[in-house]
Parts: sequence; structure tokens; C-alpha cells
Amino acid sequence: MGTYVLGFQEVGRTDIGVVGGKGANLGELSRLEGILVPDGFCVSTEAFKRVMGAAPAIDDLLDRLVLLKAKNREAIRELAAAIRGVIEGIAIPDDVQEAITRCLARLGEQEAYAVRSSATAEDLPTASFAGQQDTYLNVIGKPAILKHISRCWASLFSERAVAYRLQHGFDHRKVQMAVVVQKMLLPQAAGILFTADPVTANRKVTAIEAGFGLGEALVSGLVNADGYKVRDGQVIEKTIATKQLATWALEDGGTQELALEAERQDRQVLTDAQIVRLARLGRQIEGHFGQPQDIEWCLVEDEFHIVQSRPITTLYPIPEAGDQGNHVYISVGHQQMMTDPMKPLGLSLFKLTAARPMYAAGGRLFVDPTKQLASPASRDVLLDGLGRHDPLIRDALTILIERGDFFEPSPGDPITEGAAQGKPRMWPPDFQAQIEDDPAIVADLIARSQASIEALKRDIRTKSGTDLLDFILEDIQLLKQSLTEPRSFGAIMAGMNAATWVNEQMMAWLGEKNAADTLSQSVPNNVTSEMGLALLDVADVIRPHPEVAAYLQNAQDDGFFEGLLPLNGGPEAHDAIRAYLDKYGMRCVGEIDVTRTRWREAPTTLVPLILSNIKNFEPGAGGRKFEQGRQEASKKEQELLERLKQVPDGEQKAAETQLFLLT
Repeated sequence: MGTYVLGFQEVGRTDIGVVGGKGANLGELSRLEGILVPDGFCVSTEAFKRVMGAAPAIDDLLDRLVLLKAKNREAIRELAAAIRGVIEGIAIPDDVQEAITRCLARLGEQEAYAVRSSATAEDLPTASFAGQQDTYLNVIGKPAILKHISRCWASLFSERAVAYRLQHGFDHRKVQMAVVVQKMLLPQAAGILFTADPVTANRKVTAIEAGFGLGEALVSGLVNADGYKVRDGQVIEKTIATKQLATWALEDGGTQELALEAERQDRQVLTDAQIVRLARLGRQIEGHFGQPQDIEWCLVEDEFHIVQSRPITTLYPIPEAGDQGNHVYISVGHQQMMTDPMKPLGLSLFKLTAARPMYAAGGRLFVDPTKQLASPASRDVLLDGLGRHDPLIRDALTILIERGDFFEPSPGDPITEGAAQGKPRMWPPDFQAQIEDDPAIVADLIARSQASIEALKRDIRTKSGTDLLDFILEDIQLLKQSLTEPRSFGAIMAGMNAATWVNEQMMAWLGEKNAADTLSQSVPNNVTSEMGLALLDVADVIRPHPEVAAYLQNAQDDGFFEGLLPLNGGPEAHDAIRAYLDKYGMRCVGEIDVTRTRWREAPTTLVPLILSNIKNFEPGAGGRKFEQGRQEASKKEQELLERLKQVPDGEQKAAETQLFLLT
């Protein structure tokens, strides 16, 4: 058949550049055992290139098209229509026609066919062009087939397709069009199958839409469809639609929408047995392609035929689990108030430094607490900790637990085994004693951390080349040890436990909500608060010098500090900002991604905050705000202790509260 026409059996998933996404997938499907695919052939992209080369006028139109933006709808409409007109006006070369004729003779020239566009930028794992090009059903006779092949070529430049390519950065000249010519079936029913629920993204639920007659109207949303969901070989949900219309093939070619008989309008399209059988076929196809699939099917005499399968591109990726069990993942970025995707280097470094395994998906990091949630004892500890930080995550996990079928205990897991004995091992067993017996531990931890940083600064200067990389990897292991030692965990948990206890008990005893918020104002060693107050001090240095403030309005990162020095008050501003960056310059928005630009690297990032502080605060505001917070916390403490003395067992409750406030 030459390079212009290829049968389904001659192509597979690697031939997208030759027969487009739709043709490549159909060729792959046609070779799967147990999968029925209506026979047909593909008119290759070589034929399309031949036709495009016969029309020099298209080059000028494409030159104009590439200059447009996706929002220029009117210009897109005019140029796209002009290109389509040129393509449809080109006669198909004789040798291409001869190759098509030979295929039609083999399959039956007077049979009915579906003539479908198959672009090279279609049905890809990362982008979906579904519906962007044209499909023609029930085409009969060689002249009609040739005419609709030309229409499919032209549909590469439909207004929707052009706008989509412009929006997603696809080069119009690099996208080619093949055409699928496939024997037409006259089904009792047809529809779509998603091997992952497109609404919930649940990969273990198959979602099926089914309607009577041809599936094209259903795919385009013109008619209502039944909806079925299948999980583990069982139909778990059915929605039976009122189906007033169906699309049917006409005897002389083409299709028509007709009203369904009243008795069929509310009838279930597929039986439960057919639904389960179809879902099983979907899983087989998904397993072959290795990712969730969007599948078009039709039912003929109780046999399912597959007429298309493409990747579902709208699902959020999930981490590789390495098994088929249930898993739940919690976003690390959301816990850190950073929801943006991270670059590969940021992901890699965070995974190296993390105290527990991290899983990457979609440029974000996740932890897998499935084992902890499998045990009632360990799950209570985890839910309590998460609930303090993010009640929505706790609620979502609670829903999964209440399902009763999601989590399975894992014998042999130390956390689960410990929980089974009433001793959940979420932290090292001795850290509670350390924090209770040694309240000075925080100062010691801070001193040790600062000494470690100074040693690192000293030693890293002596390294270069591969020795530097080896040194960093070795230091990361030391960092992990310091982050995971029992005393560090103890200090963190002591603060969290104290705040939670105070909030819970004040609510129970006094009806006071979130008391810890006021009590924790102006506590020492709160880095986040301290760096905000320190920026008020920087503003105090700059405030008396209008020339410096004016310079900051338009300052650039390049030469930022050099530009300050000649100004009146510039040296003082220079030193104040430098000192601030020496202490906090490693911070930035989304700082868990090491690739993010740090304040030290882009000092102008801080300029809007500095200028806002100059405008909105009086001199000395940093010290006053800290002292104000300290006094409010002290006042609240005394108020709560006095109120507690008025309730039953007040003296004991006041003593317990004072102990937690000291923590």
C-alpha cells in the first residue's frame, strides 16, 4: 500500500508521526487479544504533506496565522477559514487515490465508513485535542470518502484547533494530519468509558456513559446518557437518564437524530453484566497502555467494539506506590503554606533532607501515612497532630477511615505493632522525659544549631568540584540526624501539646476559644515574628532619609547596594539592610524549594515591605509591638488564672494551667 495508506495491523503506538494519535492507538488496540476493533486503514501524514505542498498560498496564510494570539478570535476565524478553503480545493493526487481505492476494495467499497481526523498532536499523554478536528460517520462510496478525507485534512485548521494550538504553544507547521477510515458499525448502544473517575480522579473507579444508537452525539454532549460506576468488579452507582433522542445511521449515508420510543426513554441502556464486562475491557486496555484511558465503545449484538482509546490528560498524577494497595498522600507544600510546584532540584534536595520518605508527583511532595492510619491507636495520634494544623486534612482522612474498606492493618510494621499493644510509636520513646525534666533544652538546641552552622560555613569554603558535592551529601546526613533527634522532636511537641492543652481546657472550663493565640504573643525565639519586627527596625534607619526612600522606589537588584552608598543616609541604610540579610537573607516565599530566589539574591523583594513600614508605622514600632504583645499575653494569663479560681476545683486547674504556660 506504500507510505500513503497503512492498515491498522501495520501501525502501533510509536507511529504517531505517521498516522496521528488516533490512528496509532487504533493500530495498537487492533492487536490486543480479546479487544474487538472495527477494521480500517489510515491515510498517512505523508499524503497530507503532499497535498499541503501543492498549495504555495498556504505558506503566506500560515505566516500570518503564527503572529496571532489566542484571544484574536475574529482574525483566527478568517484565516482558518481561508486555509480550510484552500485545502479542500486541492485534488487528491492520483497515486494517493489509488492506494485508498485498493484498501476500499479489500474492505468493501460500498460499505459504510467512519472518516476521522487523526492529528500528530492529538491523544497525547500530556495534551488532549479531543474534539478539535472533525469526524464524519456513515460515509458511503469512494467519492464521498475522498471528499471527507479532504475535509478531515482541512479540519486541522478549524477555529477551535487553531486557538487551542496558539494557547498551548504548538507550532502550526509541525502538526500534521492523518485520516482514519474505519468500517462503520450500527450499534444498539455506544458511549464512553473512563478507567479513572474523571470527577473524583479515583483510579480504582471506572466511569461509563451509555446511550442508545451511535455514540457521536453523546460524545459531543447533544444527548443525555446513563452513567455507571464500577469498582472491583461491582456496579457501585447508576444514574439512569431520560433519553429522549438518539443518533442513528441513514441508509444512504449520514446520520440523523430521532426521538426514542417512550418505553425506551427511561430504560437502562446496558445490563449490569454488560457494565461489568465493559469495565473489565477498560482495565485490560489501561494495563496495556500503562495509564488511565478515555475509551469510546459501541455494542453490537452483545459484543463490545472499541473505536478509540486515548490517555486521560486531566488527572492529577499520583506517586508511584510499587504495589496495588490503597494509599493516601498528604501534600507537604500545603503543610508549609507553599502550594506551587517545585523544580526537580528542589524536590531532590528536600527528599534527601526529609526525616521520612517523600513521594513526588506533579512537581509537589507528599508523605504516605497509610500505615499509621491503618491502626486505631497510631491514627489517633496522627489525626490529632494534623487536626491542630489543618482541620480540613483531618476531616478528609476521617472520611476515608469511616469508609471502613480503605485501610488494612500491616502486620510486622513497628508502628502498627506498637499501636496494637497500646503503645503507638510515632516518636522516640524517651523524648517526653527529656522535655519534662530539662526545660532549658531549647536554649541548648539553639546554641548547638548555631555552632553547627558556623562550622559548616568554615568547612565548606575549603571544598570545590566533586569534593564539594560529597561534602554536601555528608552534611545532609548530619542535618537529618539533628532534625530527627529525640530532643528536637520533644521541643516541637512540647509547644504543640501545651498550646493544644490550653485551648482545649480553657474552652472546656471557661468557654474561652483559642486562648493560646493571645498567650503565645511575643514569645522569645519565634523566628517568623522576629524577622518581621526586625524589618520595622530597618525602616526606622531609612525613614529620616527621603533620598534613600526615593531610591528604593525604582531600585534594581543589580548594583542595589552600590547605589545606596553615595546617598545621604545611604551607608546607614546599606548596613541595616545588609545586617538583616545576613540573618534572614536565606528566607523567601516558598522557601522549601531550594531553587527559589532568596532575599539575599534579590534584595528588592523586601523593598515594598520596607516602604510600607515607613509609611504605616512610627519610629520604634518594632520594640513597642513586641512589648505590647508581651503585655497582652501576660494580662490574658492573669485573667485566665483568676477566672479559673472561680470554677469548681479552680486552684488545681489554675496550677495545671500555669504549668503548661511555663512550658
